Order: sequence, then C-alpha cells, then structure tokens
Amino acid sequence: MAIGRLDEKSEGLLLLTTDGKMSYHISSNKIEKEYYAQVDGEITPEAMVILSNGIQIAIEGQNYTTQPCLVKAISNEVKIPVMKHKIRDNRHGPTSWVSITLREGKFRQVRKMTAAAGFPTLRLVRVRIGNILLNDMPSGTVIPVTELLV
Repeated sequence: MAIGRLDEKSEGLLLLTTDGKMSYHISSNKIEKEYYAQVDGEITPEAMVILSNGIQIAIEGQNYTTQPCLVKAISNEVKIPVMKHKIRDNRHGPTSWVSITLREGKFRQVRKMTAAAGFPTLRLVRVRIGNILLNDMPSGTVIPVTELLV
C-alpha cells in the first residue's frame, strides 16, 4: 500500500509498505513531509510568513487553518528531475520555488495553501518524508528502505 498520496499533477517521493503500523506512523503528524513548490510569481517574505503561521483553506467544504510549518524560498535551480515539457514559458511572467515542510497532509493542502497566499502552485514535488530524501532518484526508481524514519 502507498503511504500517503500524491495527486495526479504532483510528483516525487512515494513510500510503499505492507506494514500497517509503519504506514500509520508515517501518515501521522509525527513525521515531516517536505515539498518543493514552483509558484506563479516571485514569492514575497510576507507570503512565506503567512504560510508558515498557518493559513485558512477549504477542506471538504469546511474552513480549516493549517498547522504552522517551515517555509523558505529556494533557488530556481532546484535539484529535481527535469520535466519532459515546460509548464509555461517566460512570457507568462516569473516563477519562484519555495520549500514547505509540514507534518499534516490534507487533500491538495500545499496547492491550496500557496493559492490562498496569492501564489498558485505550478509544479509540486515531494522531496522528503522523514529522513528519506528524493535526491537525484530518477522517476520510476524503486529502492528498499531499511533505515528508521525520524
């Protein structure tokens, strides 16, 4: 079974297990999940503060305020697999990358958070779950994980 989900437009690290207790532990609020989000526009320090303090989004038709999380701007030269096609070109304006590290994982949460802060997500990549990193792992690669997640 997959631990957590990635929506159709998202990419990155996905863990598979047959251990129900491990799945529950990783899905709980005890394990950090880090995402790189390419957003529309140059994200502002004010928007990053709003995101990190918690922002109101809709979950299943109800207002929900996200838990505080770690948000930081990262270089536009992030080390993730190159997409086969461009999301858009420079004629549409600038984009920027932000790292968002959270412990919860509501439906399309990161996309909803960045949109609510005024910077819609164009590309979303999960790069870390606990201490397991995506690094330069090519798409479709499967590796056994034997280390304990923290």
